[in-house]
Amino acid sequence: MNRPVHFEILADKPEKIAAFYKSLFAWEIKSWEGAGDPYWLVTTGAKEVPVIYVGIMGRQFPQAVINTVEVESLAGAIKRVHAGGGKTVSEPHEIPGVGTYAYCADPEGNIFGMLQPPDQV
Repeated sequence: MNRPVHFEILADKPEKIAAFYKSLFAWEIKSWEGAGDPYWLVTTGAKEVPVIYVGIMGRQFPQAVINTVEVESLAGAIKRVHAGGGKTVSEPHEIPGVGTYAYCADPEGNIFGMLQPPDQV
């Protein structure tokens, strides 16, 4: 079964939003220089406890939150998106040490991410 593993908060002023959530929830938030575009990684708890990972980034899409689901085969999942009436919003790209990732949209235009971990590539 595919499970949600990550969500991103998109903001016009991501630095301000990062500070807001850090203050509100005592999240550990660090800038990730390797991401290319400004991106903040959020730690919400100890690694021993199952968590959903969080990222904060600039507003690249109109919706404010994007959920990401882990998949066994990104290529296969993208084929199923298209077969179901959805579309690819960004082509697959590799995130070193994380896996291969793509943004898609469902038939109503809701954007979501799909991640194939590196051990499944």
